[in-house]
Amino acid sequence: MMKLNPISKSEASRYMGVRGVPDVQIMEILDRLEPVVRERMRPKYVYRKTAVNFTENGLFLEGLNVSLDGEDIKKHLSGCQEAVVMATTLSDEADKLIRQTAVTDMAEALAVDCLCSAGIEQVCNRAEDEIFSVIHAPYRTWRFSAGYGDFPLDIQKHLLLFLNAQRRIGLTVTENCLLLPSKSVTAIIGISENPVRRGKKGCASCKMKDNCAFSAIGKTCSEA
Repeated sequence: MMKLNPISKSEASRYMGVRGVPDVQIMEILDRLEPVVRERMRPKYVYRKTAVNFTENGLFLEGLNVSLDGEDIKKHLSGCQEAVVMATTLSDEADKLIRQTAVTDMAEALAVDCLCSAGIEQVCNRAEDEIFSVIHAPYRTWRFSAGYGDFPLDIQKHLLLFLNAQRRIGLTVTENCLLLPSKSVTAIIGISENPVRRGKKGCASCKMKDNCAFSAIGKTCSEA
């Protein structure tokens, strides 16, 4: 079973909206709560490789009975013959810990939330490394999730069914297409025999762009 490695406290502090180096008070909270978060989480992931089919009726993944709508996902998978669909989660322990902490201290609850956000990013990176250590992929794209650009969130339920994610890792989706547990991610990674464009994930593609603390101060999360 996967266990979290030490969570990046600098990344967690950026999620908290900290610019530059965190102050002593924030670092004390993060130092104290990081091992608690790391011990409580039960990270899991699941994936499935499939063929990519561009047809006159749209873009399809073999085995997924709906088209992938939106121009951005089409651009993302352009030139790809295969793709990996993956889902990761920290388990419902993340939501439980956030709720429990919020009862007594909202600042600590925010820190736990942001440590979990940094933690799920770590899990995504490690899962991707493990997946592509066993799957032949001469070239691949970065992870593209529902909600990026014009790729609609309502694809989530179809991706979870495709992966049998509820049974395998306990991941479900609400009527509003939000993942439960909340600290979870689904993504599609394109695979090609030829070089593919791996542009950076920009603010225009981020599903948090309308509620971003960094953009409000004229920054991006990578430079804050």
